[in-house]
Amino acid sequence: MTLATLETSNTWLGSRHGQDREPVVSQSDTVASPVPAIVWHWSPALLGALCALPAAIVTVQDPSHGLALAVGVLPAAAVGVAGPRRSRHAIVIVGLCIGLGLVLGAALGRHWLLAVGGIFVLALGSAILSGRRPAGRLLMALAVPMVGAGLSFDSIRSATELALLMAIGSITGWLLALCWPERTATHPTTSAAIARTALVEYGIRLGLAGAICAGLGFALDLDHKGWATAACLLVMRPTAEMTRLRAAGRLIAVSAGALAACVVAVAGAPAGVLAGIIVADLTALAATRASRWYVTGGFTTFIVISLLIYGAPSNAQSRFNERVLETLLGVAVAAVFGVAIPAWRRQAAR
Repeated sequence: MTLATLETSNTWLGSRHGQDREPVVSQSDTVASPVPAIVWHWSPALLGALCALPAAIVTVQDPSHGLALAVGVLPAAAVGVAGPRRSRHAIVIVGLCIGLGLVLGAALGRHWLLAVGGIFVLALGSAILSGRRPAGRLLMALAVPMVGAGLSFDSIRSATELALLMAIGSITGWLLALCWPERTATHPTTSAAIARTALVEYGIRLGLAGAICAGLGFALDLDHKGWATAACLLVMRPTAEMTRLRAAGRLIAVSAGALAACVVAVAGAPAGVLAGIIVADLTALAATRASRWYVTGGFTTFIVISLLIYGAPSNAQSRFNERVLETLLGVAVAAVFGVAIPAWRRQAAR
């Protein structure tokens, strides 16, 4: 399973409420951005630390349950506290989108044809809807990639259990976020409208890219059939330049997060040390979410891989290889459909 989730050229939260243009979860899709490569904001860092405390406490007693709870609070730690209190219910919406996407993906994953066809239809539909409603951008940037991630689950029940954890974690994060003072609203930057024909064309490319990754996951009988699909859908964007930047950023971040998780597992870190690392990880995730570089995937990957291998260090090498190689597969497919094909079409049109 992979998370990282909610990157879009117009932040869904800002688009809906007209508030600060901070990303809902992660980096902006606008290339020409004055935002530094890596930023650290202490206010969201505190929220991330508070969201991590329950998971850390449980980890001291039971690392597997604590890590599962840490996965559940990832959306809450990542959304932040931008704008007025009335807009902070977005934390819950994000958590529900992730959870429901995972459950739908687990259901589609029961048969390869449903998975491949479903990913294509959902990607195309969300791309078209993104030009009409802000919620469409949320679906395209988050919900559909999480459907891809849901293909990795062995059962709908396990996906539902994680979705419930995310709902609980998101509600907790929302209640905590209400304690933060409101920020002064700034006039949002209006993005250029994208023609419907361009959205359809992009949606077809996005759907084909995701469907191919899903098909390869089944054809190659990968242990986590949805990792490549999710990576592809999270990386690919309407502009080739943004796709290139996100492709490189995700591959580096995911590799670093997976490596860190393997080091912790192989070193046999005590439960108390792991609890502290979880707090540090979620704090850093929340603090750096507005960075221009795509670093979110590193923090989420650490939690996910730790959940898979902590207490089973013999699996560290295989899980690392699996995570990195499947991410590379998804990124490569995204590069073909998001960079190479548009470049070829422009060249052919000359």
